[in-house]
Amino acid sequence: MKGQKGEQNKLLTGGDSLMAYETEDQETQYCFPAINSSCVKERSASHGYIIIYVFVSLLSAWTVFLNLLVIISISHFKKLHTPTNMIILSLAVNDLFIGLIIPIEAIRQIETCWYFGDTFCGLYLLFVSLLLAASLGNLVIIAVDRYVAVCHPLLYPQKITITNMLKSICLSWVCFSAYCITFIINNGSFDTSHRTDVCYGQCLMIISFSCLIIDLFMSFIFPCLLIITLYLRIFYVVHQQVKVINSLMKAGKCVTEGSVKRKSESKAALTLGIIVSVFLLCWIPYYICSLTVNSYTAINVLIFGVHASSGLNPLVYALFYPWFKKTAKLILTLKIFQPASSLINIFLQD
Repeated sequence: MKGQKGEQNKLLTGGDSLMAYETEDQETQYCFPAINSSCVKERSASHGYIIIYVFVSLLSAWTVFLNLLVIISISHFKKLHTPTNMIILSLAVNDLFIGLIIPIEAIRQIETCWYFGDTFCGLYLLFVSLLLAASLGNLVIIAVDRYVAVCHPLLYPQKITITNMLKSICLSWVCFSAYCITFIINNGSFDTSHRTDVCYGQCLMIISFSCLIIDLFMSFIFPCLLIITLYLRIFYVVHQQVKVINSLMKAGKCVTEGSVKRKSESKAALTLGIIVSVFLLCWIPYYICSLTVNSYTAINVLIFGVHASSGLNPLVYALFYPWFKKTAKLILTLKIFQPASSLINIFLQD
């Protein structure tokens, strides 16, 4: 049936040649014409394709470049080897991988045809699920770190060490990996033989509504509630501490080193709180739309909004962390290749 219309058009000659061309041009195209169960290949304007792919390419390059700067900065400079920065490093690695997969996601969403096979589809969906879940896991660890630093400052040096932080980060990645693998395998993402409701050439994760709700609660709602609860407590304590410090300064009393340190911890909590807020503002509309709105176009736009959050985090560092501006300058001018460059005190004023 797929080739019947084409065969009829080939019989037209002479004065009907233009009509034959127009009819054949409008013929339904399939992802895999030789396979009866192939998906239909959707058509879009060529200019639209170019604009979208240019945008996606720039977004991918931007995300990879900025997060690579963060990774090199924290890894190279010894003064940045702190427990909090270890989480930022983990989040930057996560965001770097998201930047690398943005072009693949664009192909999957825009082309409407998946040409890379079912096995790679399953592995890709697993990897994307892991990255998105691990992003939220990193934000949970950030919230716990800031909560202990601000609300229990005396316990922080004892409990939150670089070693303990690295253990927590590794445990988070292992737990989310196990969860994503179990969830995807149990929902048949690697087994396409029983997919009677899916045409050949799609890369989709087919799950039941009940499993979707469970996953939504486990991998999004519960972590978000935990993060929001911790930050509400953090900002309450920060507000009280800032009031005390300001009252001491107005009274002309000497502000102790501990008070200055608490103010610094409060600023760090505010900065990382902005990162959490950006993440939630990008994710919440996507989840609401995916559950309530049956619009493929809207979901596609919002999923790229989710990926864009990975490129926004380094901008927050640039705005609120002077060390990031300084290390980025040292990296881009290749001064990190100088002897003992890793020992530079980047917190000193020029």
